[in-house]
Amino acid sequence: MVTHLLRVPPPAAPPLTGHLPFTDAPGVPDPIEVTSRWLTRGGRPWFPVSGEFHYSRYPNGAWEEELLKMKAGGVSTVASYVIWIHHEEVEGRVRFDGDRDLRRFAGLCARHGLDFIPRIGPWSHAEVRNGGLPDWVLARTRAPRTDDPAYLSPVRAWFTEIAGQLRGLERASGGPIVAIQIENELYDRPGHLRTLKRLAQEAGLSAPLWTSTAWGGVRLPGEELLPLYGGYPEAFWTEADGGWPDTCRKHFFFTHQRDDEGIGADLRPTRRPDAGASADDAGASADRFPWATCELGGGMAAAYHRRPRVEAADIGALGLTKIGCGSVWQGYYMFHGGTNPPGELTSLQESHATGYPNDLPVLTYDFQAPLGEYGQVRPSYHELRLQHLLLADLGHRIAPMRSALPEQSPTGQHDRDTLRWAVRTDGASGFLFVTNHQPHEPLPDHPGTAFTVDFPLAPSLTLPSTPVTVPSGAYFCWPLRLDVAGLRLDWATAQPVCTVQADGRTVLVLAATDGITPELALDADTVASVAVPSGEITPVAGRVLVGGVRPGTDALVEVEAADGSRVGLLVLDAATARSVYRGPAWGAERLVLCGDGVVFDEGRDEVRLHSPAVEPSFAVLPAPDAAPVVEGARVRQTADGVFTRYTIEAGPPATTTATVTSVRPSGRAPGPVTGVRGRAGVPREEDIDAAAAEYRVDVPEDLLRDPSGVLLRLRWTGDLARAYAGDVLVADQFSSGRVWDIGLDRLPAGALRTHGLRLQVLPLARDAPVHVPGQTGEAWREARVLDAAWVVTRRWSVRTG
Repeated sequence: MVTHLLRVPPPAAPPLTGHLPFTDAPGVPDPIEVTSRWLTRGGRPWFPVSGEFHYSRYPNGAWEEELLKMKAGGVSTVASYVIWIHHEEVEGRVRFDGDRDLRRFAGLCARHGLDFIPRIGPWSHAEVRNGGLPDWVLARTRAPRTDDPAYLSPVRAWFTEIAGQLRGLERASGGPIVAIQIENELYDRPGHLRTLKRLAQEAGLSAPLWTSTAWGGVRLPGEELLPLYGGYPEAFWTEADGGWPDTCRKHFFFTHQRDDEGIGADLRPTRRPDAGASADDAGASADRFPWATCELGGGMAAAYHRRPRVEAADIGALGLTKIGCGSVWQGYYMFHGGTNPPGELTSLQESHATGYPNDLPVLTYDFQAPLGEYGQVRPSYHELRLQHLLLADLGHRIAPMRSALPEQSPTGQHDRDTLRWAVRTDGASGFLFVTNHQPHEPLPDHPGTAFTVDFPLAPSLTLPSTPVTVPSGAYFCWPLRLDVAGLRLDWATAQPVCTVQADGRTVLVLAATDGITPELALDADTVASVAVPSGEITPVAGRVLVGGVRPGTDALVEVEAADGSRVGLLVLDAATARSVYRGPAWGAERLVLCGDGVVFDEGRDEVRLHSPAVEPSFAVLPAPDAAPVVEGARVRQTADGVFTRYTIEAGPPATTTATVTSVRPSGRAPGPVTGVRGRAGVPREEDIDAAAAEYRVDVPEDLLRDPSGVLLRLRWTGDLARAYAGDVLVADQFSSGRVWDIGLDRLPAGALRTHGLRLQVLPLARDAPVHVPGQTGEAWREARVLDAAWVVTRRWSVRTG
């Protein structure tokens, strides 16, 4: 047995207030303020969750549904770069139409109760040509991203255009804009950052928060900008043969160091990650600003020379670890993937041709995000939603809690044996965080594990009553002295998810961890009676221990609290917990269990399911008074523990095999092309045309008539692949071992009827200096389509009768 000890330091002095130049609009009902340790809204601690979604990289007709998916995923704030070159590729022809309609996008955020953060640049990076600066701007100045008057003149005009689009959407007018980001990753020009803020304000832009990215040892202009941090589980911008970067590895440890010197390090000088950086090395003292983030990796792009593959657990573990470290704002980049718009003059991706160290695909900006390039719902979406539900319910408690680290912490970034854990605490209660997962290098099991947390304002807690094995790959958060509607839960070896009112009681949902038997420790003074569906009830030293609970939809521990209130503790198994949604449905706040996509459309009083299943189903708690109905389909009702499950009898299978015809075998793989910094780049177009294998995919007429939600899903091997409708490039991907999805509703039906979909697949040269994860042997280098299927995700609108 190993009992891990953490002695919580004495409570800190109250946070500084009113010391920063951030003020909300006069008279707003929920004013936003910033203390030195957390943010407040309406006088209450506020824990925002923001997710990046680039409107100009997604069809505008689908914006509303995708924003609702983000909201259902627990995102409360949408961030988006306003990418200058997408709007004014040609000087003087500024476009805010169609997919570039910034005002409409921000208005949709407002309509659905989502805050909005425009990241206005003017330099964005975002893996865009010139970092988003139009070519004509660069032709005008030799000193971009400085106070050169030749640069500031077009910037001033650009900010004025943005301000015109967002006029009336400020907080003073009841709008959604809670923050504005200036520039991006500019680490050494604080004076220029100050100038840009002044220009934006003069143009008419306003927000309670003005922010800047703060990684890389950035120097900010005094306290005029709120520093935001980041951290990714993997990186495309490092060397092909460099292995897993230490700057990524560090994010799977509990630490109070905020900076990440790896992000954007290919575009600036960098110091070694172990060079003694302190918590305030961003040029802004950590005792004056809260720990807020804007770029926690929701995924990762693939460059030609390096193609990381990020798994859902990597993203989930990183996010939970940051909460344990002390984050009070979870911001993800990207939360929703997209596609680069076609340029009028050039392609618009970052590339060697524009002087960048990395060649990116021409079109795809999927980013392996929780919501994909075509709106696909990925496992990482479910992983993060589990955490976001916790923050929606308990973020106001967690935000003021300080992070405390145990006495025995890992000795360095390559220590795989010491258990990684931390506590967020107010001195008497809190949350215990454990991360036993990291990418690439699995961490060992930790058998016989118990924890002792020595609080300064309350008796210590030692938990659980019987030591457990912390499995390899596990990451979780356990409550310590959590008050639930009159009941005090001293601890639970299961993660709090959210609460809901059902059958006259407050139900706290908890998520079990695979391999750890749930135990609930109730403060006996707050308990009148307990009933359990399984397991044992044992009074021990002022507590009622509930052990041996078998997690599932029927694992409801019913408690009558000493004050007469009724509380339910519902312990779901790990897989079921990741299917939990909570939202307004049919006149009440309800839980919905569904492994697919769910959105809550309160304005239409309906729930919509996005599912490729033959018979999609969902379970509800509490069940609506009237049975749900789906137009054009029967709904079958069954019991599922304390939930009521509804199954839509949908009809024919939604996934069918696609016919792929080989037109031409591949030739000899072209040799590597050396680009900026000696990194491998995309082969020349003539070499691709000469060496690529060609395939034809004929699209069934019934799918062409109704392409909505239809994906062509391909498994393939080789180097790079491109899809053409006629002669128009419509999709592309670099091989990384992931499937390749192509959305049928993005493609021109006429060209597909005439020509079919033409695929080019290039073999990869044996000596190419390219990192492709997890590929062994030689077969994966060959240019081949292994299999293909049509996957139809149908949208079901569910109302009540």
